[in-house]
Amino acid sequence: MISVWAPRAESVRLRRLTPACVTISEHDLSRDGQPDGWWSSDVAMAEGERYGFLLDGSSMLRPDPRSRRQPRGVHGPSALYDASRFEWTDDDWAGRELAGGIVYELHVGTFTPEGTLDALIGRLDHLVSLGVTHVELLPVNAFSGRWNWGYDGVLWYAVHEGYGGPAGYQRLVDAAHARGLAVIQDVVYNHLGPSGNYLPEFGPYLRDGEHNTSWGDSLNLSEPTVREYILENALMWLRDFHVDGLRLDAVHALHDEQTPHILQEMAERVDALAAELGRPLTLIAESDLNDPTLVLPRDEGGYGLTAQWSDDWHHAVHVALTGETEGYYADFAASDAVAKVSQSGFFHDGTHSSFRGRAHGHPLPAEVPSWRLVTFTQDHDQIGNRAAGDRLSASLSADRLAVAAVLTLTAPGTPMLFMGEEWGATTPWQFFTSHEEPELAKATAEGRIAEFARMGWDPAQVPDPQDPATFERSHLDWAELDRPRQARMLDLHRRLIALRRELPDLTDPDLAHTRVTVMHEDAAPDARAYRLDRGDVSVLVNLTASEIEFELAPDARVLLETTPVRISSRTIVLPSESAVIVGPAD
Repeated sequence: MISVWAPRAESVRLRRLTPACVTISEHDLSRDGQPDGWWSSDVAMAEGERYGFLLDGSSMLRPDPRSRRQPRGVHGPSALYDASRFEWTDDDWAGRELAGGIVYELHVGTFTPEGTLDALIGRLDHLVSLGVTHVELLPVNAFSGRWNWGYDGVLWYAVHEGYGGPAGYQRLVDAAHARGLAVIQDVVYNHLGPSGNYLPEFGPYLRDGEHNTSWGDSLNLSEPTVREYILENALMWLRDFHVDGLRLDAVHALHDEQTPHILQEMAERVDALAAELGRPLTLIAESDLNDPTLVLPRDEGGYGLTAQWSDDWHHAVHVALTGETEGYYADFAASDAVAKVSQSGFFHDGTHSSFRGRAHGHPLPAEVPSWRLVTFTQDHDQIGNRAAGDRLSASLSADRLAVAAVLTLTAPGTPMLFMGEEWGATTPWQFFTSHEEPELAKATAEGRIAEFARMGWDPAQVPDPQDPATFERSHLDWAELDRPRQARMLDLHRRLIALRRELPDLTDPDLAHTRVTVMHEDAAPDARAYRLDRGDVSVLVNLTASEIEFELAPDARVLLETTPVRISSRTIVLPSESAVIVGPAD
């Protein structure tokens, strides 16, 4: 039996097609005996068979809103796909907790020259040798066109065919588990893309202008079937595709007036599934609210999610490394910014945000372990939403880039790297689209230029998102690994990750055990020095233009240095733009 929720339709017909899209037969669906808004047919269909729906007598075929496969893209017919037919080899996979982990964020389409899931399998050993524990994929749900960041998805149950479809996705997860890597999938539940979004023709999936997000109408979370559409999709990744966790995009754009909040309901269902499967499952929220409710236990009034991204940590460290203080970076030029995010988790915890023009955030309770904050100096947004999509490697010296690595991988939170960061990749990661509608392509390109013009950027620096060259430029260049500078940076990342695993102080979840001393507080924000004490381990950072002398305990020894330092019996002298990790002799 096949069924579809289409409360806005007066009639629904099922069209069956050949792979060449020639019609085989059509069948009327019935509402008899179905819950409100549901239509069904008992016609027998085979695995892989193409089909679609005709609404209210229209000749325009629409894909199944819950389609598992779109062989011809989001505007074409759906295909039946039974995920249970895949032959998994990960029966012994026990999963991975996020605590103590290292997350690696990547985009399937630009991580390898081929841009496919199978090609990604061939690079998993690189991640294993790096020391990564969790691989986080940017959205892979079906979107319009050949390439996209993935946040314009319109069919959330299908894997983009250009990446390898659902079978390719299962092969990747299986291969990752065989190497001890957990997989986190980035999912978007706050909006739908502008092309191929036929869901509103079926039912009230969107709020139709109410509670708009920056990307369009928000999801109608007051409608029970829409909520179930989201919740079941989350469970699908974890259950049917053996994924270990989800990264929930921009949860601050989920407008939910119901009780419980959909994030709490999701966490409850995921926890129940984890108990059933016997392995940990992770939910990580992207949120700009600085609200600990997301990660507090449910018996303490929270939603019970596993973790949330820490934009504040990124902003504070970005300003310290680059000196940029425009826009939302302005507040983070404060001399205590790095210290506060390292010791307290949030910078804005009820303090005034000049960017927002109001007080923002709430304090992070002391009992929240630091690993619940995912920390990073680079990610897809903070690179790709710059006018030219330039990485830190485009503006920082090799020495300062090494300091960035030390700060990232000794942070109290759960460190995350963006693909290529581990070797200081020089390729940009730019905003790219491949909309098939000329008017949408034109509007996207013009809107991008206008957005950066308002921010004071030179429009000439903004690449055309629709130009295929923008997509091509954003691919990693794996040949860079053979260059001395990139090889040294990769070696530094490997040593830092190994050191983090060896030293319990670097994964201590108690923020009270982190103490930060700021030197040269009156200097420019990118010309300061820091002493970050994490238990008995000290991370010493010099971002000034001169040598800086730090006190050294008599029994201390150097565990890692980015450039050679001078040591006396009680002091250590760091050259400009350098970092060192010291610990007790034993």
